[in-house]
Amino acid sequence: MSKIILDSLDVSSSFKLRDLLCSKLSKIIKEKRHIIFLCIGTDRSTGDSLGPLVGHKLKFLHREGISILGTLENPVHAKNLQSTLDEIHSTYNNPYIIAIDACLGSLPNVGKVLIDNKPLFPGSAVNKDLPAVGDLSISGVVNISGNMEFMVLQNTRLYVVMQLAETISQGIYHSVLKSVGGKKSSNDFYLDSSICSPLKVNSH
Repeated sequence: MSKIILDSLDVSSSFKLRDLLCSKLSKIIKEKRHIIFLCIGTDRSTGDSLGPLVGHKLKFLHREGISILGTLENPVHAKNLQSTLDEIHSTYNNPYIIAIDACLGSLPNVGKVLIDNKPLFPGSAVNKDLPAVGDLSISGVVNISGNMEFMVLQNTRLYVVMQLAETISQGIYHSVLKSVGGKKSSNDFYLDSSICSPLKVNSH
C-alpha cells in the first residue's frame, strides 16, 4: 500500500479509512497477531494532542485481540515510549502496531490524514532520539512545518486537531467492528503510561 491521503473535512474520509484498515486487518487477524493502536502525543500541547484524543475516543473499545494505548489520562510520549514498546513486545509475540501521531506539513496538507505502510518517527522535529514505531502509521497534519515547532504546536487550532481526531477514531472504531465484530474481550491487556511528547515533521 502506498501512502494514502484523506481530508478530515470530507465526511466520507472516516469510511475510507475504515475500509483501508479492514483490508489490512483481515490478514493480521487471520494470522492471530495481537493488534495495538498506539496513540502517541501529549495533552500539554494542543498540536500534539491528536494521539491522546484518538485514544480517549476509543478507550471503551474493548475487543479480543485489540489494545488501545495512549489516552488523555495515560499518554504515550517521549519519556515512556521506549518502555511502552518494551512492555508490548514482552507481553505479545509479534504484535501488529498501528501508530497514530500528529505531524507538521505543508499548508495545503493541514487537516489531512496520512496513512502509510511504514513506521512513524516521533520526535524527529526536535531531534529526539526515539525509536521508529508501527507496522502501519496514521498521521494527522495539524499545522505547517518550519521554524520554532514548539511555538507552532502551542498555537495550533484545537478545531483542526479535533476534526482529525474524530475522523481517525471513527475510521478505527468502525474498522474494528467490521473486522472483529461486537464481542468484548474479558481479559484485554492495558498499559499504564504517563507524561509528555514531541512530534515529528512530515515534509509532504
